[in-house]
Amino acid sequence: MQGKILLIVDRDHAEGLELAGHLSPNVLEYVPWEHLSAEGLSRSSADLLVLFGWPAPARALELLRRLRRKALQSAVLAVLPRTLDAAEIELASSAADDVVLWPEQLEVLRHRILRLLAPTREDEVERAYESLVRELGQANLVGRDPAFRRIADRVSVCAQTDFPVLITGETGSGKEVFARAIHFLSGRRNHPFVPVDCAGLPEHLLENELFGHARGAYTDAHGEQRGMAALADGGTLFLDEVDSFSLAAQAKLLRFLQERHFKPLGSERYLQSNVKIVAASNRNLGEQVAGKQFRADLYYRLAVLHLELPPLRQRPLDIPLLAEHFLKLYLPPGVRKSFSAAALSRLSAHDWPGNVRELMNVVQRAIVFSRGPQINRCDVVLPVPDAGDDPDGGSEQPEAEGFRQARDATIQSFERTYIRELLNRHAGNITHAAREAGKERRAFGRLVKKYGLTSRVRAAGRC
Repeated sequence: MQGKILLIVDRDHAEGLELAGHLSPNVLEYVPWEHLSAEGLSRSSADLLVLFGWPAPARALELLRRLRRKALQSAVLAVLPRTLDAAEIELASSAADDVVLWPEQLEVLRHRILRLLAPTREDEVERAYESLVRELGQANLVGRDPAFRRIADRVSVCAQTDFPVLITGETGSGKEVFARAIHFLSGRRNHPFVPVDCAGLPEHLLENELFGHARGAYTDAHGEQRGMAALADGGTLFLDEVDSFSLAAQAKLLRFLQERHFKPLGSERYLQSNVKIVAASNRNLGEQVAGKQFRADLYYRLAVLHLELPPLRQRPLDIPLLAEHFLKLYLPPGVRKSFSAAALSRLSAHDWPGNVRELMNVVQRAIVFSRGPQINRCDVVLPVPDAGDDPDGGSEQPEAEGFRQARDATIQSFERTYIRELLNRHAGNITHAAREAGKERRAFGRLVKKYGLTSRVRAAGRC
C-alpha cells in the first residue's frame, strides 16, 4: 500500500487504535476528534483522511462540509458506526469520497483504502507539484506561472544530486533564493549553507577567504582561520557572481572542485571538504568562455546542472502572488493590509527591470507610505528611470565607479523616489508634501525642480 494516511479517531476507541496498527506504516499520524479543525486538516500533507468512530455525528458532518468548501486535496473515507440512522449515513456519503459501515472485515476496509489511494496519472502529477509548491514555499520560492513551474521542477531534481549547479539570470531574479532552495530541499539541509560574494573579494584575499590560513601564514596571521570551504563542510558552498574571479583564481577553484581538498595558506596539510557547489552569475558564461574571460574547463565543471532563471517580466502570473507574499512577509506584527485590485493591476503592468528584488522594494515602500488597511494604486510608487538609464533595466553601477559617485547616485535615487511618493500622496501639492517632509516649501520646490517631477506627478492625480 502506498500513500500517507491521516487517521482521525476517538482517543479511547480501542478498535480505531487497532486499525492504526494494521495500516502502519502508512499512517502519517492519528488525531483525536477533540483536536480537529477544518483549517488544520486542509493543511495536511496526507493523501487520505480516515474518519473513524464518529463520537458526535452532527459535528463530524459539519467538519466534512467545511473541508469540501476548502477544496481539500486529500481523499476522505468515512468509517461510520452502523448505529447511525439512514439520513446521517446519506449526508456523510454526499460529503465523503467513500463510506464504510463499521464493524466490517479488515480486508474490505483495506480494499476501499487502496482504491482511494490509487489516483489517476494526472492526479499524481498535480499532487506531486502541489507538494513541491509547499516545499518551495518553505524555501521562500513562490510562483505559479508556467515559466516558474519549469524551473521549480528542475530545482527539486538539482537538490537530489551532489553535482554542481550553475544558476544564471538577470540581477534581482533571485539566484541566491533558488540556491538556498536547492540546499533546503537536499539531504544537506541540516548542514551549513555558506554564501561567498565573489565580486566583493579582492584578488589577494580570495584564497584566504575560501581556504583559510594557518597561524603565521603572513604578518597579521596570529591564529588559525577556517575558510568558507571548511565552514561549509557537509553543506552547500554558494559562489555568487563566480564570473568575477580572475583567471588565476579560477584555476584554484577548479583544482578544489576536481580534488575536493585544499591547503590553507601557510599550511603543509591538505584538508577535505564535502560540499555541494552552487555557483551563480548574471552574465552569459558561454560568451565569457568564447571571449577568453572564463575558463572553459571550469565552466563545464560548474554547469553540470544549469538553471536559467526567467526575469519577472516573463512570469506575469507570479507578480500579484509575489506581491502578496512580500506583503505578508514585511507587515509589522498586528498590522493588516491588503492590495486593492487597482494596485495589483499597476504592479502587473510594470515590466520590472530590477526583477523580484525591485518588486520586493516597491511592496516595502507601499507598506510604509500607505494609510489605512488597503494599499491603493497611488501607494504603488514605481521607479522613474533617468533619461540616461540603461533601457534594459540594468541596475548595476559601472565597475570603475568610486565610493563617492556610488554614494551620490544612491542618495539621488532615494531623494527622487521619496519626493515622488510624497507628491503622489498629495496630488502634486508642494506645500502639503513639504510639510510632511519637514522641509521649507522653497527648498522642497528646488528638489522637485531638480528631478523634473512636477508635471509628471500632477498629471497622476489622486488615488
